[in-house]
Amino acid sequence: MTGFKALCLGLFCVLFAIHIHVPIPSNIEERWKVMALDGIARTCSFVGRCLEHIGIMKYEEFISMIFRLDYTQPLSDEHVTVMDTAFVDVPVRLYLPKRKSETPRRAVIYLHGGAYCFGSFKHSGFDLLNRETANKLDAVVVAVDYRLAPQHLSPAPFEDSIAVVKFFLQDKVLTKYGVDPTRICVSGDSAGGRLAAAVTQQVQNDLEMKHKIKIQALFYPSLQIIDSYLPSLRENENGIIVTRDIAIKLLGLYLSEDKTLPEAMRKNQHMPLESRHLFKYVNWSILLPKKYRKDHVYNEPILGRTNFSLPALMDVRESPLLASDSQLQNLPLTYIVTCQHDILRDDGLMYVSRLQNVGVQVVHEHIENGFHGVLSYITPPTYLHLGLRIKDMYISWLDNNL
Repeated sequence: MTGFKALCLGLFCVLFAIHIHVPIPSNIEERWKVMALDGIARTCSFVGRCLEHIGIMKYEEFISMIFRLDYTQPLSDEHVTVMDTAFVDVPVRLYLPKRKSETPRRAVIYLHGGAYCFGSFKHSGFDLLNRETANKLDAVVVAVDYRLAPQHLSPAPFEDSIAVVKFFLQDKVLTKYGVDPTRICVSGDSAGGRLAAAVTQQVQNDLEMKHKIKIQALFYPSLQIIDSYLPSLRENENGIIVTRDIAIKLLGLYLSEDKTLPEAMRKNQHMPLESRHLFKYVNWSILLPKKYRKDHVYNEPILGRTNFSLPALMDVRESPLLASDSQLQNLPLTYIVTCQHDILRDDGLMYVSRLQNVGVQVVHEHIENGFHGVLSYITPPTYLHLGLRIKDMYISWLDNNL
């Protein structure tokens, strides 16, 4: 058994050495650490594909196993009580400040990223982020563990997220946790950023909802699934940590059991004929600032090549960029972080443009040396100074605006 483990370790080291030589953009900080993290990610992805190919386990099962190595327990400290519970049968982790407050507290609902297939509020990076948010803001924080693909397909994550938000916004629940109903934020990163955007859109446009969201914060959010040839997807096709190919593979697992969908998405041929009227909402040749369009040529996705019967492809809950101007006008003050070296960069940039065009106040932080998922790397031994700075920027912004 010891010999087998040594063999596995040796093979992993060889694969890591091969993958660490992928070029890293010249402006990346802590270059060798990022190269190591990227090399580990690529090696794990390669091993996962091999295991799937030979029938030992599915790719997503192997990556999920790697993710679980970084999960934490709900440990309270001298400042914050941390507990795992459930709201309407959806697991949540609560962060409750211990010091007494004479007035109702602010609250943040956080939706984690993970490409719809991975992740949890148990991830050490998310746990630290939410713990510090609760402590430094004297705020109640609710972290949500929505159902994951491929066991639970679209729109299960949205259904869980909106259910938690609606439950929390009830007067009796807000009173129980001492929360001010006028000072609530919904935040999320990556896939969680999409969920945060979609949930906020629904709450703000629901006439039956008594309480609304005061502000929303979105980190490198995924906001559309219509066009898979955005400039950021082309430029970062083989990017840091997350590649275009892996992102499309995971999105396919989330949207449908149809194994041909990812290949159609890679060719930008997955949208049905009746979706043409939606292209104006994600037309990057109009919505992207000129500096990001560069010399890329805009071509509409090719329609009608496939015959997928997938309502999700045209669902605003899956693509918040598809919301009409009248729906966007009701959105609150919005904080959006985009990263230059990120396949999802242009989703966030287009959302900034659309929100600003309808008069929504937007605070946009573009990180020129940032890459996808950097906020996840804020705990030892993999912490990055850039991730820590983004964390501090976010908490400071919340403190000033929530």
